[in-house]
Amino acid sequence: MSETNLTLSKIIKSGENTEEVDPVVAAQIIGVKVNTLASWRCTKKEIIPFYKIGSKVRYKISDLIAWKESKRVCR
Repeated sequence: MSETNLTLSKIIKSGENTEEVDPVVAAQIIGVKVNTLASWRCTKKEIIPFYKIGSKVRYKISDLIAWKESKRVCR
């Protein structure tokens, strides 16, 4: 497992899911490319809450986890 994956695992498993991350880390958390995430922001194809302050975009980890869990398919 790479160092990035270990760090993401620690963040996700910890109770500190209120931390904000940039789109690169956000894309890694939910398993898509950064360009896909940017496209979703513009087209609103997928709605994931984010902050935009100036030119900076940030996502709350808890929002990313909630979005990913909402895509879970149960049989």
